[in-house]
Amino acid sequence: MEVYQTEEQQVEAIKGFWKENGNTVIAGIVLGFAGFIGFNLYQENVLESELALSDSYQTLMENSTKNAQEFTANAEKFISENGDTSYVSLTALALAKEAATHQDWQQAQKQLTIAIEKAPNEGIKAIATIRLARVQVQLEDYAAALATLAKPLPESFTAAKEEVKGDTYLQQGKKDLARTAYQAAIAADGLSTSPSLQMKLDDLAQAVNLPVVAEASKSGE
Repeated sequence: MEVYQTEEQQVEAIKGFWKENGNTVIAGIVLGFAGFIGFNLYQENVLESELALSDSYQTLMENSTKNAQEFTANAEKFISENGDTSYVSLTALALAKEAATHQDWQQAQKQLTIAIEKAPNEGIKAIATIRLARVQVQLEDYAAALATLAKPLPESFTAAKEEVKGDTYLQQGKKDLARTAYQAAIAADGLSTSPSLQMKLDDLAQAVNLPVVAEASKSGE
């Protein structure tokens, strides 16, 4: 960079710069100002769209308990029209819950998969993942349930994950693995959110010990 020794040289340099580039600079300022205005208008349009979408979602949820078939149709339409928004995952969760109410496990699995794919954050993704594993247990697809639970989840979901894992192992007849999973769930403070955990573990202990007790009774006769 050239170094100017006197103020006069600096002034002359500035004059020369403006003579050569003045129109370009002014045009840039004008365009920049226009861009600023355009950006503000864009922001306002985005905000209006978000508010309209929020209102649509709220209305959809308010009507969810009135007519199941109508809600399902409207919710599926909402998802198809707003596929790139955060509301899609929440709507899919609601559809999965509705399907589970009617024991339509295939539909529940479909919607929970959408909820996971479109989840706006790790918390919602984890909720959908745990629910998907439960649905897969209902479908007796135990390998899929364990694969779903093997995916990384936030630490706060450890208890829920281990409990569903225990349920899965129990359905497979793998009682030792089920016990280990239930114990891990309790160790992760699972009793605070799922008091039935202790009952599951106690029932499992009784189921394991009953044959031994029966054999002991026979030997004492």
